[in-house]
Amino acid sequence: MRSYLKLLVAVASLAALLVALSFVGLNPLTLLDSALLAMTPLALAALGEVMNEKAGVTNIGLDGILLVSATVAVFGAEELGGGYGGIAVGVAVGALIGLVHGLLSTYARASQIVSGIGINIFAYGFVPYFLMAAWGFPGIRVPPKEVLAPPRALEIAGFSFKVSEFTVLAIVLAPFFHYVLYRTPLGLRVRACGENPEALDVAGVGVYRIRIALSTLGGALAGLGGSFMSLVWFGGVVKEISAGRGFIALACVVASGLEPLLALGFAFLFGFSEALAYAVAVTPRVKEVVPYHLVLTIPYLVTLAVVAVFVGRRRFPRALGQPYIKE
Repeated sequence: MRSYLKLLVAVASLAALLVALSFVGLNPLTLLDSALLAMTPLALAALGEVMNEKAGVTNIGLDGILLVSATVAVFGAEELGGGYGGIAVGVAVGALIGLVHGLLSTYARASQIVSGIGINIFAYGFVPYFLMAAWGFPGIRVPPKEVLAPPRALEIAGFSFKVSEFTVLAIVLAPFFHYVLYRTPLGLRVRACGENPEALDVAGVGVYRIRIALSTLGGALAGLGGSFMSLVWFGGVVKEISAGRGFIALACVVASGLEPLLALGFAFLFGFSEALAYAVAVTPRVKEVVPYHLVLTIPYLVTLAVVAVFVGRRRFPRALGQPYIKE
């Protein structure tokens, strides 16, 4: 309850900040649009990881999945002639990486931390090579506009917003996952898989199957987040497109204590801080006083502050990160 109260106070503070920023020349609606875009990949990756860790598997390779899926999504969009086709490719690649991680974590009994680090290292080397091999140009690829999937303009009560259906999906997934985890037999099995896999195995439920399935789901959602960045948000890909967002998504997971609704709230908080940083960096009254690169560190400073304040005495599944060995 204290965490929800803290989050409520944080949201109220953000609302007050929006009003205050309007007096220094910033448009609150534009800022909100940008915050929702920045929130989406964080929320998708974080929600998938919440479900994954509830089942006892941790994947710190989210940043690598975001990076690889963002790149192959652009390639898929150009080859298939449409943004949604490219997004499907990115999701499939993310799911494949999650599947491999799940197999290594269960049947191979590999260290989940080492496997996740391996995903990140692979991504940081693969993406520059792929950009050069596929397009013959290092570091960046901007596809034609017709193969992108930009957010759609909506008008509500006279106000115009740009919202992507994937942003709506991220928002809907949070209460849906919360309901599944705490109101369904499937959710009970998932939580038991992370808390007491031995008892679940004795009951005749396949621990490996659940862990592999949720690891694949987590990878798919991170893949969707990466595809969103390149085809919906930025309209292209650079070799540093993830910019540590996978680790910020992990901060959402840790700070939330594996609660989907809280993870969504923290994703919005971090997304808002990123949108605010970019808006402030180009504000005439600020950019002459505060160095541009210093302002852009705001999202990362907020991440450190949130983890320090909210982690506290979080309790995580007993078997989290531990391979289950059948007797």
